[in-house]
Amino acid sequence: MKKLAVVLCVMLIPTLTACEIRGPSVKLKPVVIDVDNGGGKHCPPGQAKKGNC
Repeated sequence: MKKLAVVLCVMLIPTLTACEIRGPSVKLKPVVIDVDNGGGKHCPPGQAKKGNC
């Protein structure tokens, strides 16, 4: 009888408090990739010293 009372209390108390129980969640932002087509700002390593860029 005592176990039944404990189980009922555990089940009824959250419903009486009007709380919302949520699990863990993860929010992700989309990745933005900016591609510069033909901008010419990238110079391979060592080429700037040779004057090729």
